[in-house]
Amino acid sequence: MRHVMAGGADVIVVGGGPAGAATAWALARNGADVLVLDRAHFPRGKPCAEYLSPQATRILSEMGALDEVVRAGAVRLAGMTIHAPNGVSFEGRFDVSRATSGVRETGLALRREVLDAIVLGRARAAGARVAEGVAVTGVLRDASGRANGVRVRSDGGMWEIPARIVVGADGLRSVVGRRLGLVRTSRWPRRIAFVSHFRGVAGMGDVGEMHVGRDGFCGIASVGGGVTNASMVVPLRAAAAASGDAEGFFDRWIAAHPALASRFSGAERASAVRVTGPFAVHARRAWAPGAALVGDAADFFDPLTGE
Repeated sequence: MRHVMAGGADVIVVGGGPAGAATAWALARNGADVLVLDRAHFPRGKPCAEYLSPQATRILSEMGALDEVVRAGAVRLAGMTIHAPNGVSFEGRFDVSRATSGVRETGLALRREVLDAIVLGRARAAGARVAEGVAVTGVLRDASGRANGVRVRSDGGMWEIPARIVVGADGLRSVVGRRLGLVRTSRWPRRIAFVSHFRGVAGMGDVGEMHVGRDGFCGIASVGGGVTNASMVVPLRAAAAASGDAEGFFDRWIAAHPALASRFSGAERASAVRVTGPFAVHARRAWAPGAALVGDAADFFDPLTGE
């Protein structure tokens, strides 16, 4: 692995998910020497709602990845139905009339294990080098404070890799963002997400659903192959009850909400429950001298999810 990272790079992208891979692809195809570092090994699962907006398909199309995503089993997502705590619901569908070149009339949904591998593959095809199983632990800076590389840990060793620019695409708790003082954690609202997959959820169609309760909310949507993604978000204080039994907590929450309980009564879990959070991470700005944040690392505060 060290030979892949030897000599540094023009740009080091920390994180090989969709945001990092797309950034690496765009830079590499324009002649930059790009090195992507990710602590995971791909394909990998990740707690995520797993849907792509119509505008995301434009980027996939430009990358030459859209056809591969569709062939891999991505399913159409026409919009979203919101169910309020008082029983009122409404549906919103994507506006086909506003579609531009390369944009599909609907969104798409696909498991992250599949999507991430496809998009990272396009970055490689454009010329980006990719090193998996490499954890970035710090950001190097010159005498003026400008970012000029990263410090990494891999295979039991630690070393430094120089770069002209560092891009943090490493998610909500971005190491790049934290080391450069670009992100901070807010006190409110602090929420935890529980994500799992099920087969046999009744009544699923081409519209995703958001079920909002007074104790949290749950989004469900088909992700292909008869599998439904179920993403539940609850306040941090409520999530304490899940300690040591995330699956039991998830199942009890579903069972306590009649509109969902009846739909899941005959369903079978298709993946373990993954947990992420707490949210309430706030990016004060998405750049510093010699560095930038993209994707979740650069997201500003969302009062609904706390993300």
